[in-house]
Amino acid sequence: MAPAELLRHGDEVLVAVVEVAGAVVIFVGAVWAAVRFLVEGLRHRTAAVFNPIRLTLGRFLTLGLEFQLAADVLRTAVSPSFTQIGQLAAIATIRTALNYFLGREIRQEQRQVAEGESRS
Repeated sequence: MAPAELLRHGDEVLVAVVEVAGAVVIFVGAVWAAVRFLVEGLRHRTAAVFNPIRLTLGRFLTLGLEFQLAADVLRTAVSPSFTQIGQLAAIATIRTALNYFLGREIRQEQRQVAEGESRS
């Protein structure tokens, strides 16, 4: 096997591992949030219960998206074409915007939770 082919195959394996890691993080976060919703949300049904669940799910989503972006960067690391670079730029822009808005929403929710706790 030629060195270039070995490098390309190794890169494909790394990309797959990082993509799976991102998917697992998102899946674990979704399952965790669903279980917490069923256990606590249906029992209490108040915003004070839902907000921490949403915050944690948002953190899992943000981390999972970071893994997915890392996989996209790895995918174009070995001899990228201009088309691949353009696709990476578009994907990175979309995922960065998603992370930004998720992070902003998480911070807003944290403030609301903190304000609600200080009133209690």
